[in-house]
Amino acid sequence: MAELKDKKIAFLGDSITEGSRVSDPANFYWNVIGRRSGAKCFGYGVGGTRIAIQNTPSPEAKWDRYFASRIDEMIPDADIVVVFGGTNDFGHGDAAFGTFSDRTEHTFCGAFHLLLQKLITRYPQAQLVVMTPLHRDSENQLGYNELGVRRDHTLEDYVNAIISISGYYGVPVLDLFRVSGLQPSIPVMKERYMPDGLHPNDLGHQRIAEKLLGFLQTL
Repeated sequence: MAELKDKKIAFLGDSITEGSRVSDPANFYWNVIGRRSGAKCFGYGVGGTRIAIQNTPSPEAKWDRYFASRIDEMIPDADIVVVFGGTNDFGHGDAAFGTFSDRTEHTFCGAFHLLLQKLITRYPQAQLVVMTPLHRDSENQLGYNELGVRRDHTLEDYVNAIISISGYYGVPVLDLFRVSGLQPSIPVMKERYMPDGLHPNDLGHQRIAEKLLGFLQTL
């Protein structure tokens, strides 16, 4: 799939895909990809949203618009579908982490299985691609998350589950956790690319776009 010109690419994600902390929509990573490749890019990012269904209503109702619930709102004829999520399940989710054998939207692992199944069913002709969460502040902190919910897994555990489950379906993964070069624990990187320790700024989105564009051109 080296030639992306005129391909339709749908991006399903959270606040990063929505463009939080970016100065202008033209600088969203998926708009950068569209401009550079000639692809027709469509963003479906909703801030605060997670992969798994939550046990209790969230402080903001839109956070509960979990990924699979929004698939039917996406264009029906995408050539490529990119999924970029999971950091909010770690950051402020209350669903259990679960296991690889789960097939329920009420655990993270089960919900990720069902998300991929639903995308494959809706887009059997499309190239599906998954991106892992980026590094973030407090990514190894166990105990309690941002909503006071018990946290027993690190962000890397979520990343590894995404990679393992994607592999089960033969879905290629761009492991941004390990190849993005973005790590906010390094002060100069945080200041330059993701000042709040979570959301990439314009330069951070440019970095994501470069990594993803190169990855897509290898498929």
